[in-house]
Amino acid sequence: MRILVTDGLSPRGVEVLRQTEKFEVDVRERLGTDDLLACIDNYDGLIVRSATKVTAPVLQATRRLKVVGRAGVGVDNVDVEAATARGVLVMNAPSGNTLTTAEHTFSLLLALTKNVPQATASMKGGRWEKKAFVSVEVAGKTLGVIGLGRIGGEVARRGKGFAMRVIAYDPFISEEAAAALGVELVELPDLFRRADFITIHTPLTPETHHLIDGKAIAQMRTGVRIVNCARGGIVDEAALYEALKSRKVAGAALDVFEQEPITNSPLFELPNFICTPHLGASSEEAQENVAVEIAQQIVDYLQKGIIRNAVNAPSMDPELYKVLQPYLTLSEKLGRLASQLAEGRMHEVRIDYRGEIAGYDPAPLTAAVVKGALDPFMEDAVNYVNALALAKGRSIRVIESKVLEEADYTSLITVAVRSDRGTSEVAGTLFSRREPRVIRIDEFRLEAIPEGYLLIFSNLDVPGVIGTIGTLLGKHQVNIAGMSLGRERPGGRAVSVVNVDTPIPAHVLEEIRRLPNIVFVKLVKA
Repeated sequence: MRILVTDGLSPRGVEVLRQTEKFEVDVRERLGTDDLLACIDNYDGLIVRSATKVTAPVLQATRRLKVVGRAGVGVDNVDVEAATARGVLVMNAPSGNTLTTAEHTFSLLLALTKNVPQATASMKGGRWEKKAFVSVEVAGKTLGVIGLGRIGGEVARRGKGFAMRVIAYDPFISEEAAAALGVELVELPDLFRRADFITIHTPLTPETHHLIDGKAIAQMRTGVRIVNCARGGIVDEAALYEALKSRKVAGAALDVFEQEPITNSPLFELPNFICTPHLGASSEEAQENVAVEIAQQIVDYLQKGIIRNAVNAPSMDPELYKVLQPYLTLSEKLGRLASQLAEGRMHEVRIDYRGEIAGYDPAPLTAAVVKGALDPFMEDAVNYVNALALAKGRSIRVIESKVLEEADYTSLITVAVRSDRGTSEVAGTLFSRREPRVIRIDEFRLEAIPEGYLLIFSNLDVPGVIGTIGTLLGKHQVNIAGMSLGRERPGGRAVSVVNVDTPIPAHVLEEIRRLPNIVFVKLVKA
């Protein structure tokens, strides 16, 4: 087995690989796209950090590659869909950097309250300005944690250790789990209203893009301090700049930015703003931990067929995987759509298998559904291995049913997500046994392709609605790639699914919501 390692993986990880019998390991720290294209077909395994881009052309250039390992959590630099289409397993190392990111978050929070960077710069400039840097204490203050996953939970523990009151918003964790951390679970507007400090630990999705914007900041108490060590783009940096200037926000600390790398920003000019260059996971211990973790996973997979922390495959026999792979893709997409369409706190995921697919063990398909349902909203890396455990830890019931008799399709999968505000249901099948299609949303029948960004809206079935929305999207340079619609009856309610090439800005979605005859509007990512 030949393994290619790029991006300066920790020597401990390389050592794990080289100690493995019959492994040949090549370490190439700086490998451009052209060089990677030229050599990738010589390797069975590839391990990267964040610099190497494993694109669709790279994956199409190899028939030999079996697995890509990402030494870290995010797989933004790996085209997972292209890897899946080529039968290449993609793994990550989700647990190695939890502590260091939590520590970095709290380091920024304390540095913000104690004016450490500003005072250091002042003294290095030859000044002694003791009265200029009066600090505030964190004890007795309220810490608001957005996202109570692995890292958010560790930050909450540290907040309790500093005698802070900790409140949290996370629609996918139970009150019992939050209580075990000593954390009060609240809704997001309540967190904004009550928190003295706000720290963000949620993934970047269409729903969380610019979650902290001007409207959100207006709900916060004057003098709030904001820390983001999660993902750039969750904080609207222009809105934050104005809030820092007006002192509505007393201080902010960012480790991540919407555009990276960044060396020039209006925020850098403000004395109450501090920052670091995406260092949240950059401790020596974390880099070593993720390197050893991913190296051992690669060894276990290539030598024993053991799959751990895969982002695009469950653990199953290779021959069965070939049969079920299209259904796994369909299942995950149905879970993603149903959960994003649902409102409120998720309580239950119900999956119904009908026809041929009901003759197989549903376990991997159910894991795919739950992975899809949780993935858009969780800071934790969700994969086929941990999805059900994560659901259980958040008191989300998962219920399966199987009916071997065929209905209108050879195989049909229906996913219903029940929350404290109602139930959202989607059904799907495969066309030509390969192509996923959504054939029902709630009671509305249609034929939608679950790819990319989907604008889903419900309206009263009157003339002109679809044309008006199409014109509005065109005015804002949003290109429509496809469309499907269904209605209950002429003149009744209708649902449309519009495939768009790019995310739709929040202000455009708001314009659509204000149109006459619109019932609801959602932008989701399939």
